[in-house]
Order: sequence, then structure tokens, then C-alpha cells
Amino acid sequence: MSHEFFENRDCEYRPCHSGLKKINCLFCFCPLYHRSDCGGSFTILEDGTKDCSACTVPHEGNGYGYVIAKLKEK
Repeated sequence: MSHEFFENRDCEYRPCHSGLKKINCLFCFCPLYHRSDCGGSFTILEDGTKDCSACTVPHEGNGYGYVIAKLKEK
């Protein structure tokens, strides 16, 4: 198993995102949350909270590689 993928099938919050057959739980809390240029699909709620519930970027395909590359950007 790769260090780039982890799926917690016993998570009490599963499924947290719809539409994914396999979900990478490695970034359960996305390290890009506080970045306005995260590249994911998000909305800002009336109270100013960033709502990422529609975003699957860190949880699918090359999510690990994407997140690491974004974190290396200045």
C-alpha cells in the first residue's frame, strides 16, 4: 500500500463526500483549507465559513500529489 492513499472504511462520518467509489482519507481535514487559491470547489457561507463539502480534490486520483504541489507553491 502506498503512503499516498488511506481509506478508513470504519469512519463514523463515512460517506463524507458523495460520488466517489474510493475515497482517500489521508487529508480528511484538507491542509489547503485556509488558502483562498486551494483549487477546490468551495462556497463561503453567510457567516464567513469556507464550506468544502462539495470538494473531492484531495480525496481522489492524484489528490496527494495535488495537495503536496500546492503546499510547495509560494
